[in-house]
Amino acid sequence: MMDKKELLEHLCLSLPFIARITGGYATVTDRLGRRLKNVDSHGREISKYQGEVYDIARQAGEKQMPVMGPSQFVENAEAWAMPIGDYVLCCSNVERVERDSRLREALSQALPMIARVAGGDAVLFDHRGVRLETADHTGKRSEKLIGKISQAAYEAIVTQKPVIGESIAMQGVTAVRIPITEKYGLGFNNEVMVSQKQKLLDEVKKFQYARYSLADIIGESEAVQKCKTIVQYVAQGVSSVLVYGATGTGKELFAQAIHNTSDRRNRPFIAVNCGALPSSLIEANLFGYVDGSFTGAKKNGNTGVFEAADGGTVFLDEISEMDWDLQAKLLRVLQEREVTRIGSTKPIPVNVRIISSTNKDLVQLIEEKRFREDLYYRINVIELRVPCLKERTKDIPLLTNYFIVKYNPLLGKNISQVAQAVYDIFQSYPWSGNIRELQNCIESALNMVHAEERTLEVHHLPSKFCNSLADRSIPPISLEDNLAMALQEAEKQVILRVLQQERNNRYRTAGRLGISCTTLWRKMRENNLLAT
Repeated sequence: MMDKKELLEHLCLSLPFIARITGGYATVTDRLGRRLKNVDSHGREISKYQGEVYDIARQAGEKQMPVMGPSQFVENAEAWAMPIGDYVLCCSNVERVERDSRLREALSQALPMIARVAGGDAVLFDHRGVRLETADHTGKRSEKLIGKISQAAYEAIVTQKPVIGESIAMQGVTAVRIPITEKYGLGFNNEVMVSQKQKLLDEVKKFQYARYSLADIIGESEAVQKCKTIVQYVAQGVSSVLVYGATGTGKELFAQAIHNTSDRRNRPFIAVNCGALPSSLIEANLFGYVDGSFTGAKKNGNTGVFEAADGGTVFLDEISEMDWDLQAKLLRVLQEREVTRIGSTKPIPVNVRIISSTNKDLVQLIEEKRFREDLYYRINVIELRVPCLKERTKDIPLLTNYFIVKYNPLLGKNISQVAQAVYDIFQSYPWSGNIRELQNCIESALNMVHAEERTLEVHHLPSKFCNSLADRSIPPISLEDNLAMALQEAEKQVILRVLQQERNNRYRTAGRLGISCTTLWRKMRENNLLAT
């Protein structure tokens, strides 16, 4: 039988093996729990803890029975202690827990990169399958579905095997869940690819017919009347039309008006947004494909837009964004009046009219080698330039009333008049977003109207319009004025004006002014407006 000294030597010799197997620290203490020797999982002695009392070792020594409990050094790590004669043998899994923690942190930092490469959400989930962290396909952190449980993720943890199945994020999206440890795992999906395909389907199906005619284009200005006249002249022809115009000017309305004024009005009108989709998807849907032409192709192939629109019109929106190689294939369709499906050599005759639109200078893109010159002359047989809203300010009252009539029933309002001050602001505003910005402005303003009000006033408008009016209303500062006093007076007048417009509602006033309620209260106190 070993004496006390021999037992201690044997226990000390066993420490490196125990530490390595359990993935942490191994320790020998006396019965009082005082550390006699400590080693890590590499067998290196740790002298800094020498003589410290290890609580679970003390408990094991007192009870003369094994004890299990938390580590003394690392949160969530576990330790055990076993009395052997006059000594206590202890071990913990602190280093394994620390490695897991570092791995967990590394995966968390890598999540945005994984998401961008995978083209969808990347997710960390716990042992229950609960989503802990998410990064979207752009690499940004997201709160999307945080706390939601995925049964497939739970299955991956339980079986410790990768699981592939449907994502909980979006119908039709496939996700892979990979267990990393028994406590957490990594998942990612292909949401972007599915979204792009769905977006393409939506784009292709968006307009199987043209809903708008010349009568739907609001405007009596000379610029608009000129465009309408051009539409009437060119509608009956077959020549390609290029519609120029800034964003929000209504290019698509004019394209539909050309179709509905022509003999093709009872045939399909199909619009495709060339800037919203990858070139490979646009090509497959423009020209169609045959069975087996590429991975994921439908069994019996698919009819392309040009075939589907035979006898009608194809509207190529944002054609300036079309891929260079795809431009060459489009040029062939325009030249030969026939289309060849992907994977086939058989040309199919088509009778379609091409209407294109762009908000960019195609001549400049030609000089930059980003747009084909030969295609430009094919699509620009007839050029229609849609004016910006600031070029047709005469139409602003007509458009304003049109949108009021449109949104009154939708929003439950009864606006029948517009204050002249509103028209004055609208006439001088630059309208960089054109008609679309005006439409959004009216919709926003009507949301601010009380049910009993009948007149659209300045204070109903979005803050950018009210601030613009306030800026113009501030009296000019003379050179003799004290600058600080002049600025304070100007600030006071702006606060007072907005308070009056918002009927002394400080919360809405602060929002309009872009400051907090606390800052508003302080400025009101400084300007003696608290009684207002």
